[in-house]
Amino acid sequence: MSSQHEQSFSQRVYAVVRQIPRGSVATYGQVAQLIGAPRSARFVGYALHSNPQPGVIPCHRVVFKSGALASGFAFGGPDEQRLLLEDEGVHCRLVDGEFKVDLERYQWKG
Repeated sequence: MSSQHEQSFSQRVYAVVRQIPRGSVATYGQVAQLIGAPRSARFVGYALHSNPQPGVIPCHRVVFKSGALASGFAFGGPDEQRLLLEDEGVHCRLVDGEFKVDLERYQWKG
């Protein structure tokens, strides 16, 4: 029997992020809430920065609560997250010098 406490924080993050469907995004805070660790959004970011399986664990589908993309996207530079999302049909718009996703339209309801 596996309980939430037997999995590491990072493993719980990766399990949730794997569920985000193609063409949708979640916020760091939403992932934190879903793993039962509200107010741990920053630690979700740390876990995703150490993603052991880029491409398998779709960390590019996680954005800031404003819809902004991660300026320091770890896997290929800041434009890579935008390109990966746009390839999935998630449109990013430039707002005040940063790319953002429309959360009303694209946020996963997981």
